[in-house]
Amino acid sequence: MSELISKKWYQRIPHPIVMLFAIIVLTAVLSHIIPAGSFDRELVDGRQRVIPDSYKAIEQTPLSFLDTFLAIPGGFASAIAIIFVVLSSGIMFGILERSGMIENAVGTFMKKLGLERRYLVVVLMTFIFGMLGVFVGYENNIALIPIAAITSLAIGGDLMLAAAISVGGVTVGFGLSPFNPYTVGTGHTIAEMPMYSGWLIRSILCLSALSLLAYFNIRYFKRILKNPQSSLSLGIDTKGFELSKPLETYQMTANNWLIMAIFVGGMGIMLFGVFEYHWYINEISAIFLMISIAAGLAGGMSGRTISETALKSVSVVAPGAFMVGFATSIKVAMEMGNISDSIAYYLSQGLSQLPLYASAVAMSGAQSVINFFIPSGSGQALATLPIMIPLGDLLGLTRQTTILAYQIGDGVTNLFNPTLGGLIAMLAMCRIPFDRWLRFIIPVVGLVLLISWTILLITVSINWGPA
Repeated sequence: MSELISKKWYQRIPHPIVMLFAIIVLTAVLSHIIPAGSFDRELVDGRQRVIPDSYKAIEQTPLSFLDTFLAIPGGFASAIAIIFVVLSSGIMFGILERSGMIENAVGTFMKKLGLERRYLVVVLMTFIFGMLGVFVGYENNIALIPIAAITSLAIGGDLMLAAAISVGGVTVGFGLSPFNPYTVGTGHTIAEMPMYSGWLIRSILCLSALSLLAYFNIRYFKRILKNPQSSLSLGIDTKGFELSKPLETYQMTANNWLIMAIFVGGMGIMLFGVFEYHWYINEISAIFLMISIAAGLAGGMSGRTISETALKSVSVVAPGAFMVGFATSIKVAMEMGNISDSIAYYLSQGLSQLPLYASAVAMSGAQSVINFFIPSGSGQALATLPIMIPLGDLLGLTRQTTILAYQIGDGVTNLFNPTLGGLIAMLAMCRIPFDRWLRFIIPVVGLVLLISWTILLITVSINWGPA
């Protein structure tokens, strides 16, 4: 008993699969306790949006013992697109790594920059991945995560530092982006406000959070350089991420440049399709596979070599792909129990009893809770903002502030949300278990929330508009 009491909080974190299964069981239990209900929805621009004040109780659909387990294969079926983008990005990285292009590119870059500037590398890469999150998106960056892993190991860091730079940077950038089309864009559309208005305050918040993350990354880096045994990724296999020769021997070959051109060109086509034709996960997966084949052929690989490399790469990312499907089972369980809308409704009712400043922070907290059950940014916006915006009007909050409260609740908690498939997928690309990630990121989350809520309260005090 005394041994259990003496354990630190992170030593009590269960395995991610245990955590997710516990949430599934909790959802099943809640389906027996929380009244089933739903809002009416209308089709707006091809997407279902909640109609305010339309909540009604419906027949209870509690999950049985069998239903609880049926939600798990249902989750895998629902998440098949994200599962496959994890597999396809893993295949692409495996082919690029086998060609030698990524190792030579990173090695040459570090040779020219010099190890004496490695702290600068950490800061720059944190902001680069942050800007990718701001302007490119979330799942679109999955394939770039291993580049951070190779770079981190090249400068003397570890895989946790790689995850902090890339996964942390992308998540903060995307979650607090002043131009996020899924959260801010959807919110402004629902609120009938100028698109991306209020970008300056949102930019200050996003850059402040990225600066804080960069500080934590440097602090962690210095700690593991001083004491390698303090690394949070001890024992994790780094094969495929390590440079195989001294820095001074690296140089890019003509074939490396050709394969890099294929990779950069393919990513450019993907981004063009995302912004111009609204491509999403399946199209991104297809582009990754095209890059894989083209890079393999350009690298002189035979069909057998490409095939064997693809299967080996799949085995590396398969645990992460499994976790994505398992996490999505929670959403499926919520839908089976018909309690998602009920949770949103009862939380909004509780907010109506609070004073102005407290209601803004509590609204953000309520969105954080809902985010664990509806991890999709646009899905959460469509489900909750039609309720929260009129409620904010009644409380005296401007619509701009209401949307910021939603963005903070959704965006910051994405850093440790076990039900967010993209987060689990990106951590898998760095081979970082979720429980270890929590040990690093929880203090960051606490301070980012403190900064975010401070700015949120300032927006309340200045009656931030447009209303």
